[in-house]
Amino acid sequence: MMLVALFMGPESEPSPSRDSINVSSVLITLIDQVEVTARLQGMLSSVAVRESQLVKKGDVLAQIDDAEAELTKQRSKIELETAREQAESDVHIRAAKKSLQVSAAELRRSEEAVKRFKKSVSDTELDRLRLLKEQAELSIEQSELEKKIAGFTKTMKKNEYDLATLHVELHKIKSPLTGMVVQINRKPGEWVEPGQAVMRILRIDRLRAEGFIHASELAEDLAGRPVTLTVDLPGKPKSQFTGSVVFVHPEVNPVSGQVRFWAEIENTDLRLRPGLKASLTIDPKRSSSSQQSAVSSQQSEKNEFNPR
Repeated sequence: MMLVALFMGPESEPSPSRDSINVSSVLITLIDQVEVTARLQGMLSSVAVRESQLVKKGDVLAQIDDAEAELTKQRSKIELETAREQAESDVHIRAAKKSLQVSAAELRRSEEAVKRFKKSVSDTELDRLRLLKEQAELSIEQSELEKKIAGFTKTMKKNEYDLATLHVELHKIKSPLTGMVVQINRKPGEWVEPGQAVMRILRIDRLRAEGFIHASELAEDLAGRPVTLTVDLPGKPKSQFTGSVVFVHPEVNPVSGQVRFWAEIENTDLRLRPGLKASLTIDPKRSSSSQQSAVSSQQSEKNEFNPR
C-alpha cells in the first residue's frame, strides 16, 4: 500500500496555494459611472430621487414639463382612431355593390320587356339604365380605392402617434444603469438643455480591483480565473469578496517587469467603496463543476441586490 501511495502521489492535483498568485496591493475603482443628461429642452417639473438613493436601470429620475407633448399625443391618438375606423369600414363598398345590383336588375327587366314588346322601353331609357349600371360598377372601384388609401392614412397616423408617444417619453429622464445617485445638478423649475447633465450615477454593486503582477507569473492566461479580495473595513477587518480576472494588459513595463490587470468584484451588499486599497489573491482555475457552482452562487447574490 505504501508503494501504491508513493506512486500515486506525483499524479495528484497540485495544492491551491501552489498555483495562487498573491497581489499585496490593489485599488478599488468604479466600472461604470454616468452623467445623466436631458434629451430635450424644457423646464424641469420634478426630480424623483435624492442623493445617495439607489436606483434601477430604467427608473424615472426626473421629469421635463410635457403638457404640450401630451396634448399632441392625445390629438394623434384621436386622429389614429378616426383613420382606423375609416380604414376598417366597408360601408361605401357595400352601398356601391347594392346600387349595382339594383341598376343591373332594372336594366335586365327593361331589356326583357323590349324582347317581348319592342317599343315598351325607349332606346334613351335603355341608355340611361346602362349608364347607371356602369356608374355603379365604377363606384365600387372608387370605394375600394378609397378604402386602400384609408389604410395608408391609418399607417401614417400610427407613425405620427408613435412619434408623439416617443416625444412624451423623451421628457422623462431615466437611469441608464443600476447604481447610486451621488450628485444632482438641477432642481425643479430650472431650465435644461439637451445634453446638459442633470445628475451623476455610480454603479456600486460590481467594482473593479486594479493592480500589477510580475510578468514571470503569467505562465498561463489569467483571464477568467477567480479571485479573492481581502480588505479591512470599519469594524470588519479582513473582509473577503469574490470575483474574477477580466483583463490582463498585453504590455510588460520594461522597467519594473510588471503587467497591469484588473478583476471585477461582486459587491452585492454594497460594503466595498471605490478608492479603498486591498490585497488580492488570484486563485487556481476551478473545474467546470466548481465554476458552475460559483456562477449559481453569484447569480443568487445578484438577485438579492434591490436598489429599492
